[in-house]
Amino acid sequence: MKDTLTEISRVLAGIQDEKLMNEFLTQLLTESEASRIARRWELVALLDRGVPQRVIAEQLGLSLCNITRGSRELKKTDSAFREVLKGDQSCRQT
Repeated sequence: MKDTLTEISRVLAGIQDEKLMNEFLTQLLTESEASRIARRWELVALLDRGVPQRVIAEQLGLSLCNITRGSRELKKTDSAFREVLKGDQSCRQT
C-alpha cells in the first residue's frame, strides 16, 4: 500500500489544474469517500482558526475522536497539515 500511496502522491503533486484535480478526485473517490475527506479537511481548517472542538463536532457531525486526531496532527512540529495550511490562505478565512 505504501508504494501505491507514493504513486498517488506523485500524481496529485503533478496536477496543476484545479478543474482537472477536481474531476480526478471525483472519479477516484465515491461520493461518501469524498464527503468524509472534505469534512476532515474542513475540521483541520476550523481547528487551525481556533474553533473549539465541541463546536466543530456539532457543526460537522463528527466525533471528538476524529477531531482530536486532527488536532494532534496539527500540533506536530513536522505537521503536513500545518505546512499545507500555511500555503492555502483560503483555509484561514473566517
